[in-house]
Amino acid sequence: MYDKLSVARAAMGAGANGFVLNRAIATDITDAIEAGSAVSHTSRRAFAGPREPLSQAIREGGWTMNPSRVLLVLASLLLLGGCATRPINPPITQADPRTGYRFETRQAEVKNKDNLVVLAFSGGGTRAAAFSYGVLEFLRRTELVGPRGNRVRLLDEVDVITGVSGGSFTALAYGLYGDKLFADYEQRFLKRNVQGELISRALSPAYWAKLGSTGWGRSELAAELYDEVLFSGATFSDLSRGKGPLILVSATDISTGSRFVFNQRTFDVICSDLNAVSLSRAAAASSAVPVVLSSITIKNYGGTCNATIPAWARPFLDTDNPPRPAARAIRSLKAEQAYGDSVHRPYLHLVDGGVSDNVGMRGVLDALEIFESLHEAGMPSPLDSARRIIVFVVNSLSSPPTNWDESETPPGTVDILLKSAGTPIDAFSYETIELLRDTAARWRTLRQIGNSAAYAANKDPAVATALRVPNAEIYAIDVSFSALKDKVEFNYLNQQPTTFVLPAEAVDRLRAAAGTIIMASPEFQRLLKDVGARIVAEPPTAGNPATAH
Repeated sequence: MYDKLSVARAAMGAGANGFVLNRAIATDITDAIEAGSAVSHTSRRAFAGPREPLSQAIREGGWTMNPSRVLLVLASLLLLGGCATRPINPPITQADPRTGYRFETRQAEVKNKDNLVVLAFSGGGTRAAAFSYGVLEFLRRTELVGPRGNRVRLLDEVDVITGVSGGSFTALAYGLYGDKLFADYEQRFLKRNVQGELISRALSPAYWAKLGSTGWGRSELAAELYDEVLFSGATFSDLSRGKGPLILVSATDISTGSRFVFNQRTFDVICSDLNAVSLSRAAAASSAVPVVLSSITIKNYGGTCNATIPAWARPFLDTDNPPRPAARAIRSLKAEQAYGDSVHRPYLHLVDGGVSDNVGMRGVLDALEIFESLHEAGMPSPLDSARRIIVFVVNSLSSPPTNWDESETPPGTVDILLKSAGTPIDAFSYETIELLRDTAARWRTLRQIGNSAAYAANKDPAVATALRVPNAEIYAIDVSFSALKDKVEFNYLNQQPTTFVLPAEAVDRLRAAAGTIIMASPEFQRLLKDVGARIVAEPPTAGNPATAH
């Protein structure tokens, strides 16, 4: 008889595909082994019903009475599964910056050129998915009345949604379904034991051969499940045809640690067609927790399609003295252009986007740096028409307190590994949000100086250049647990783990908290005051805890 850990390793893939158990997943696997691994009999796009132990399934099939039949069936599964191959993203022969799923081509869908509204959805498993969904719910039911009596629904004003890890599911699903998402997202994903189903499949002999195939790892298994329960075979071509906001989901290139964004600009560099890529693989890559899940592999054809650097990026890449302050943005642009070397990098291996940017804000900050630098240099940028840049930073970071310092005995190895992995990510997330606030404050201060009476007599061009900042006002709306005034609610939400299964109560309270935090945000109230708008009162919907503020 195999011990629990041996069975888990065999089922999830040993050697290169071996993994370190975190506490939540270890518990699920142990329970599954003790009860008998579950065999999923659900059909495609159907919800999982009650699971039966593997031993029961074998007995009912008559296998215990015929050992040779068991061996024959398992051998057949191995042979069939051995042919399993991962999806291959197709090449393009000519890159065209005027087409494809990218910011520039989506500008035609922008309803209000004066405002650029961005939602940034962080990582955090189902906790992040539910919290970001609560933001969508709040924006959907909130209408503003402008100074001229015009009414707008806040959700319709959103231009861009960035998503990382758990937040990528909500972002991609809204981009695909639009308002239809609100009918069944809870049942299809948020209140579903996605983690349990994934582990069940990994422990089922029906999938072991696939898991042993070259290039087909645990994240490909996850992508299949995500496609069945949520995305229904959709690809980025479905997002391209839609009229909703631009959805920018990111993963991490594990070789370099740089962000990999699923948009056609990035895919131009690797000379591939993003439209053919499934949304489920993008979500799987963005949420591929290192070691626990395998990486998602992308084929790189870079250097074969005459891809060119965008005009706005050339001042930063074609000179030894680029405009300032854009050092971080330049680093990101160079990392992106490095994908063009398919001779030495024919494959890219992607893991959880939270490793490089857990709040989905790195791209936003890069864009603002480039906007500021081009403006200072007197050059045009894609954001020149914006008067207001409104960013909802939806950060589901949780930091449950520990009692380690109360004991002389140090924490265990697993606890130390988890804490040491999460602490740098949490610190970087904090720095990212503060950097956005600093940028907003600097722009506002320099504009005030430039408009002051003391500056009116200035004739020094160097001073004029130094004070030349974009005219856009930045609104950094922090939507995070720490903004909750109700400490009881904060403590409850802060205790929710990073897993892909949560109690229904936790899902509902996360959804409700999002709206509460936005309404109480001083920055959100400043936005309403500055645009001369007021919220149209709407009573909470009975039975829906997410509508209660």
